[in-house]
Amino acid sequence: MTGSPTADPIAFIQAQTAIAAPPLTPELRLHLATEITPIWEATEATLAAINLPPPYWAFAWAGGQALTRFLMDHPEWVKGKTVLDFAAGSGLSAIGAAKAGAAKVQAAEIDDFALAAIALNARTNNVAIDLVREDLVGSAPRWDVVLAGDVCYERPMAERVIAWFRMLAGRGVAILMGDPGRAYLPESGLLELARYQVPTSLELEDRTTRETIVWRLMP
Repeated sequence: MTGSPTADPIAFIQAQTAIAAPPLTPELRLHLATEITPIWEATEATLAAINLPPPYWAFAWAGGQALTRFLMDHPEWVKGKTVLDFAAGSGLSAIGAAKAGAAKVQAAEIDDFALAAIALNARTNNVAIDLVREDLVGSAPRWDVVLAGDVCYERPMAERVIAWFRMLAGRGVAILMGDPGRAYLPESGLLELARYQVPTSLELEDRTTRETIVWRLMP
């Protein structure tokens, strides 16, 4: 889909996406980019004017899909609990947690367009998600479970986030991560919970399927 760049997140998302189901979670619907190149070009065209980050929120990444599938198949991990979807992107895992019976779900992002996408996606799936526009890294624990899909693709972010996650885990927070083999996943302190074969696009990944593991990060 196409549309002229705009500073209005809702209008931009609706112009550049279509409602579709991620392959691993056919029960859910998201506003997703159907044509990858145009949406990247649209965000690049808008970048200089309004400092728009890349549209990571417009794709259902493998880590998030696996993590969400796990939650929906094993709702006991989140049912009745307070849950944070960290660096939530499209909000897929937050929506999955809400569908699985979480008592309260927050989705944290620092990108206004991602937050708008999460709000639209939550409405599409008839769930309530609290939006948090804040860099939460380093904050004290206030959740029972923290979800993170695909956060280990850059060294600085991975090192900073994992250190915080380990602190939270040490204080009793369950840290669940979906990862398709990113370079900066920790080499130790991980408990495998499940693994999935996630269909992917060659425009986003280097293969058409990525084996993706759901981990519990230990202190």
